[in-house]
Amino acid sequence: MTETTKQLPPEITDLVLSDAVFYVSHSGGKDSQAMYSMMASLIPHDQIVVIHASLGDVEWPGVIEHINSTISHELNIVKAEKTFLGMVERRGKWPSAQHRQCTSDLKRGPIEKFIRQDMKRRGGGIAVNCMGLRAAESSARAKRQPFRKKDSQSVTGRAVWEWFPIFTLSTPDVFEMIARAGQKPFWAYQQNERLSCVFCIMGSRNDLRHGAEQNPELYRRYVELERRIGHTMFMKGKQPVWIDEYIGIPVQIIEEAV
Repeated sequence: MTETTKQLPPEITDLVLSDAVFYVSHSGGKDSQAMYSMMASLIPHDQIVVIHASLGDVEWPGVIEHINSTISHELNIVKAEKTFLGMVERRGKWPSAQHRQCTSDLKRGPIEKFIRQDMKRRGGGIAVNCMGLRAAESSARAKRQPFRKKDSQSVTGRAVWEWFPIFTLSTPDVFEMIARAGQKPFWAYQQNERLSCVFCIMGSRNDLRHGAEQNPELYRRYVELERRIGHTMFMKGKQPVWIDEYIGIPVQIIEEAV
């Protein structure tokens, strides 16, 4: 046992000593960046694999370049066969907080598929799926178990665990960890509170407005798609509201400013 592994929880140390492979899901956001920084200092380099589930043109431009500039591992990029906007158009509705098909189909699914394929290539073993979820983000996330075995993904010869390495950190802790690594968070955090899709169903009006200002063509596509399918991303009380009305920026104002 090294001095660095002594800083890990005992159950994680046991997995390190068992030659487990730690798959770091990296979105390019602050939590992923802080998580990677922490893990890179505690987990042996050759036991870390970094994965980014690309959301294509609905994620912030430059995210992949940002990830590559802040990691010392190869970045494995995975992508679902379908696109987010294509999925919405086929279903005729947007995801919701209760039915986050975007997360399950475009992020979690491709990452879990990569882990299965990579473990098969390695001849089996132990996989640890690491995500930057934090209890402080929401009451629902606070109820999650930060470390557990994923029986649904484990088969003979392959054991899969799920771990949230920065589960107990606060938002200031996250930014401090990034700074201690000598890095800066993705540039959109100069105004954004969080980073996901440019127009995320969980995003604040502030983040959505910033997304519209910085990505006017994508914003126009969202506005047009809402009208075309007759279903909105957001509600005001119990009433559906168009995204341009929800954030208060008409499309023509964005286009005239470009």
